[in-house]
Amino acid sequence: MSITVRYFASLRERVGRGEDRIEFAGITTVADVWAKVAPGADADARVLAALNQEYVASSHPVADGDEVAFFPPVTGG
Repeated sequence: MSITVRYFASLRERVGRGEDRIEFAGITTVADVWAKVAPGADADARVLAALNQEYVASSHPVADGDEVAFFPPVTGG
């Protein structure tokens, strides 16, 4: 039982990898996923999260087999 976690752009550089597979045990929300993959790193309120390719809040529940993706804040000009 696992969750796939993907990182994009500067977050990929920050964590030093593009993808993880983590055990589902004890994880109930997207915020729990972030805490597991980036211990001690605060989840910036501007970091976007997607669950199975749909943007969600960090409080959104996760399930076994889900894919969670984290994206850095988007800037433009």
